[in-house]
Amino acid sequence: MTNHLFSVFQDERYMDLTIYQYGYEQCASLQSFGPYVRNNYLFHYVISGKGTLHSNDEKDKTSYYHISAGSGFLIEPGYVNTYYADKDEPWEYVWVEFGGLRAEECVEFAGLSYKDPVYTPIKPEYGQQILDEMMRLVKSQNASALELIGHLYLFIDRLIKYSSSRKQIQGGNLSEFYVREAVAYIEHNYADNITVEDLAKMCKLDRSYFGKIFKKVLGQPPQEFLIHYRMAKAADALIIGSESIGDIGASVGYPNLLHFSRAFKGVYGMPPREYRQKNKIVKQ
Repeated sequence: MTNHLFSVFQDERYMDLTIYQYGYEQCASLQSFGPYVRNNYLFHYVISGKGTLHSNDEKDKTSYYHISAGSGFLIEPGYVNTYYADKDEPWEYVWVEFGGLRAEECVEFAGLSYKDPVYTPIKPEYGQQILDEMMRLVKSQNASALELIGHLYLFIDRLIKYSSSRKQIQGGNLSEFYVREAVAYIEHNYADNITVEDLAKMCKLDRSYFGKIFKKVLGQPPQEFLIHYRMAKAADALIIGSESIGDIGASVGYPNLLHFSRAFKGVYGMPPREYRQKNKIVKQ
């Protein structure tokens, strides 16, 4: 038998860091989640007990991590992960799903990635501070959006500050500024018929040069990023909302249902209708 809390954050006005879902769970013996590919970053902090994480890389090689109380683990978007509670000592954890323009940067500063997903605080008492901030977030179910975002920032600050694998924060450069501006433009205009040419013009850069610096900073071409961003928004709407698939496609810049279905399947490996059936969140 499990005990859990679960909440969805639906205010989309926060771009640098935003929260999507958060909760607490006391898992049953061998209770599992996955295999799933997440759309955003998902961090768990283990309060008691223990469990196992199976994490796949880009070559579908699976790594196994045994995680116990006082540590955590990160699930990075775009990779297949499965995790389950121990048979004899099932874990109890709190979790936060987050994203935004600075999410990747913050995760990197904390020394976390799909290659190194296990989080270990420098000292046990520091881990308790991370847990306390996450629990404040989870228990603030009737709080305002500003209060919830504030708790998210405090959690991220402690996650970075107290990480035993923390990296030194470096100042940004001009290429990162242009890419940040382009991503912000995408976040505001992804529902419109925008192109890579539009992004390059907005940054006042040559299209070819813009494509090169975008890929260097984010690891993928701007067109691929735009498609994945739109499909991630669509995936969230499919599992959380009740709009028709056609309306969801139109809301992310695909008024043609066939074109939307093809693009979605190209990213998630299944049509949007099947994705909704497998992942729909039913509110209790």
